[in-house]
Amino acid sequence: MFGKILNIEDAYVTLENASHKLDANYLNFHVVFPENNRAVVGEIISMNEQTIKVFLVGEINNGVFTSGVIKKPNFNSTPRLVYKSEVELLLGSQDISSKDNLYVGKSVNYEGYNISADINNFFANHFAIIGNTGSGKSCGVARILQNVFYHNDEAMPVNSHIVLFDAYGEYNNALSNINNLPQMGYKYFTTNVQSNGDLVNIPAYFLEVDDLALLLNATSATELPILEKTLKLVYIFKGQSSAMVTYKNDIIAEAILDLLSSGRSSTQIRDQVTAVLTRYNTKDINLNTPIVQPGYVRTLRQCLNIDNQGKMNAVQYVVDFLEKFQKLNLTTIEVDKSIVYDLDDLYYALEFALISEGMLKSEKIYDEYSQLKTRLQQIINSDNKKFFAPGERRISKGEYIKRLFMGPKGKVQIVNMNLNYIDDRFAKVLTKIYTKLFFDYATLLDKRGSFPVHIILEEAHRYVQNDNDINVLGYNIFDRITKEGRKYGVILGLITQRPSELSNTALSQCTNFIVFRMFHPNDLKIVSNISSNVSMETIEKLKSLTSGTAIVFGMAFKLPLIVKIDLPNPMPKSSSLDIKSVWYDSEN
Repeated sequence: MFGKILNIEDAYVTLENASHKLDANYLNFHVVFPENNRAVVGEIISMNEQTIKVFLVGEINNGVFTSGVIKKPNFNSTPRLVYKSEVELLLGSQDISSKDNLYVGKSVNYEGYNISADINNFFANHFAIIGNTGSGKSCGVARILQNVFYHNDEAMPVNSHIVLFDAYGEYNNALSNINNLPQMGYKYFTTNVQSNGDLVNIPAYFLEVDDLALLLNATSATELPILEKTLKLVYIFKGQSSAMVTYKNDIIAEAILDLLSSGRSSTQIRDQVTAVLTRYNTKDINLNTPIVQPGYVRTLRQCLNIDNQGKMNAVQYVVDFLEKFQKLNLTTIEVDKSIVYDLDDLYYALEFALISEGMLKSEKIYDEYSQLKTRLQQIINSDNKKFFAPGERRISKGEYIKRLFMGPKGKVQIVNMNLNYIDDRFAKVLTKIYTKLFFDYATLLDKRGSFPVHIILEEAHRYVQNDNDINVLGYNIFDRITKEGRKYGVILGLITQRPSELSNTALSQCTNFIVFRMFHPNDLKIVSNISSNVSMETIEKLKSLTSGTAIVFGMAFKLPLIVKIDLPNPMPKSSSLDIKSVWYDSEN
């Protein structure tokens, strides 16, 4: 069949078609160019009656296949089809019950052969699963996760921690049976506040400055100091100890003094001081606090009275009274971190942080920063508040994460969070806050990588984007994890139908890819740029792949391969709409 080598250009070899026959069955089969101490391997990508075009993919040395070609084959090499004994070198181990191997599916080109990945190379690296809607992507994801738990006879992955952010609530049906396996566990959380199921929940006291910035859609890094002060104030205002009461007095006194020296009209100052002390007060500083002067006593409210000349003649007595309180440096204050607080407490603290920062001195600045307060109020007034319920007792983040992966039988390996019932913006915030929570926990462990967490994001293009986080926070949590997460055991799995909308950084750090049918030119271009050992002819095949068929490539695979992934059992609820059955159902 193969004649002499006619031409070698880049990674392409043109062979003479010695038989002058066309046989489509040979397309995508592999050709070996044997030499003295090695063999170069290529894939047949096209042929006509005169020539056969081969794309070079790797080398076999001492019985081991290595992707990539260092040296092109000699022109005097005699090419041949790959032997059966060599096929396993290319497709991966056929022992799919071994814990070393991840069974992916069946080879399309080599009948009777399985395609497997090195499980360490796959799950120790970030990965992306890409494909248009209806391409079999959800079924493929479900099946691969099932394979992790159902295809291993040696041992079960008892110490795995997989968090699946399920955009449509598709995977519960496919994964819940894992609970029936020995030593295995599965948990399901929902964002449907009307259901009786367990709600997705992050206690409000877990929210750090960066989390609040995400939650409140901060648009500038200049807003972060306000949020930092809010988190300090919430402990002070919520605390009941004598020290906390002293802090409250000092903070309120300073805020009122700022208002009194703001240079505004007497009427404006009186109204603002009255408003602040109506909401923020203690037994020592309130509108009815007695201001004692020689010969008479007036309340603080009375000292704010305005005479017929438009002046507050007694205001200096208020100033003298307030200046007795200490001016605090919040950065040096030690607060009781065992306090439990909710979003209402945060709102109270945020409102005062805006006032105490002198925002009332400038209406423009106050209006700009008060958008944070408005957004927090909107969350408090919505069902989304329920996702931040603090519970009765404060727990640590470490305890929270350990509880998350515990069930009635013991350890839980998969946690499914159904995000179907919240809007995309809020879902994006939740995924970032959770992802940061896991990453921060992993980075603080004494033994690096001892608690691996795999974060799998369905419809990842909604969350992992080139957004404004880098300008506000100085980083994007998904980008940070794709660059730093591997060494701490925090791995991202990106499932998307629009790779062109993903963060460039995050996608560039993915090492393994499973790509289903795709059409859009921008998405095809992204895929073609991902790997140098995927030929353009292979990229073109993406347009015509049948549902459930994918091209796999990356560190965990020997070379780019076409695989037919088995249907999951049970199936996810992701099947396409059957218009005919709905339109013509007379009983409905």
